[in-house]
Amino acid sequence: MNPSIDISEAAGVRYLHFGSDWIQGAMRIRKPNALELAYTREMMAGLLLRDGLAEDGGHWPRKVLIIGLGAASLARYVHHSLPQSRIRVVEIAPAVVAAARQFFKLPVEDARFSVHIGCGAQFVLERDETWDYILIDGYDSRARAGPLDTLPFHQAVRSRLSDRGLMAVNLFGRSRGYKASLERIVRAYDDRAIAFPSCDSGNVVAFGAAGEAIERSVSELRERARWLKAATGLDLGPTVARLEQSGSLPGGVLRL
Repeated sequence: MNPSIDISEAAGVRYLHFGSDWIQGAMRIRKPNALELAYTREMMAGLLLRDGLAEDGGHWPRKVLIIGLGAASLARYVHHSLPQSRIRVVEIAPAVVAAARQFFKLPVEDARFSVHIGCGAQFVLERDETWDYILIDGYDSRARAGPLDTLPFHQAVRSRLSDRGLMAVNLFGRSRGYKASLERIVRAYDDRAIAFPSCDSGNVVAFGAAGEAIERSVSELRERARWLKAATGLDLGPTVARLEQSGSLPGGVLRL
């Protein structure tokens, strides 16, 4: 699989396209390690939900699996901001990996960071390996997720999560299949799943949890967001505000 790759630039931001105007990824040229698109920032909201980083003295996530490379936004952020994390990226299209190396500052592969070219669903089904954080953002030029949007795939992902594991997936809230996609995730995680309110772009980020229960009050989420912004530059304050305003947190507490 090799989609048609187009690169554009505007106002200091470089964009990745798969043969259309639809944006597949973006990088601010002067701040390559920042997450330019709102939905990519929200995919890192697992850092609000699990204790880790130096703030708590522990390290979460230690192992990160990224399915779908795009413009390497998540790969760059995790590699730069979470130095304790080991990262494996799975990307089906060699041309996307080549474009990320040439135009989007893909980190150099080493013992800590590696790229596997192949199908993300097949990788999860065949590799008996556990991960703390699995990030799923795989679409073709027609916005189709294919095997990454099936119940067996999400069940397999859940089985690959560690005792403190989390999964985050990018969904299109304005697409016809959105509700069915979310229902599959909720079923795979036995209701331990939540969809954040959609971004302005229409993207919806859903999370699924395994192992240790999660319970965070709005005040805890706000405080954690402030700390993350100071420590890594990741601004999840707007995400917490939207969660609170949407009524998605019964009793003002996020439980997973």
